[in-house]
Amino acid sequence: MLGKFASKVADVLGGSFVKEVKDGIMAYFPPDMSPQEKAVHAERVEAFLHQKFMDKNKLLTEAADQLDRRIEQQEGSAKDLKSIPILGHLIIFLRAAQRPIWGYATLYIDGNWFLHRPVYTEQQQAALIVVNVLVLGFLFGERTIKNLEPLIMSVFGKKSGVAAD
Repeated sequence: MLGKFASKVADVLGGSFVKEVKDGIMAYFPPDMSPQEKAVHAERVEAFLHQKFMDKNKLLTEAADQLDRRIEQQEGSAKDLKSIPILGHLIIFLRAAQRPIWGYATLYIDGNWFLHRPVYTEQQQAALIVVNVLVLGFLFGERTIKNLEPLIMSVFGKKSGVAAD
């Protein structure tokens, strides 16, 4: 998670930011400065900004690594579980199988719902919708769910009395 954050910060502080700062500094160069002097100073400013950018990148990477180590110390790792004879391997298997199990279970329940039309209570239907959004959101990404949000609200907002925007 922090790795994604660090890469986004690096993108923001990256090329365009360095260029904007360099251009801003160069705007304050004396007008009587020769083009050669401007080029030399612009190169120095760019080298300085690049070094600062690399320093910040290094700090963000170290922070992400430190967080990863701390999480591993607090929660343990798969290596720790392997040391438990039978139970450890079972836990690793179940942990790895959880997402596929949820995916196939959701597929089965949805197929049952659409093909056989069982009678679900309103609460069961709401729970099924929530599970679908969670599982399908994981499988297809948050952007897909966000793009489908108006459709979801128009279909399900009418039943609950919530006005669709």
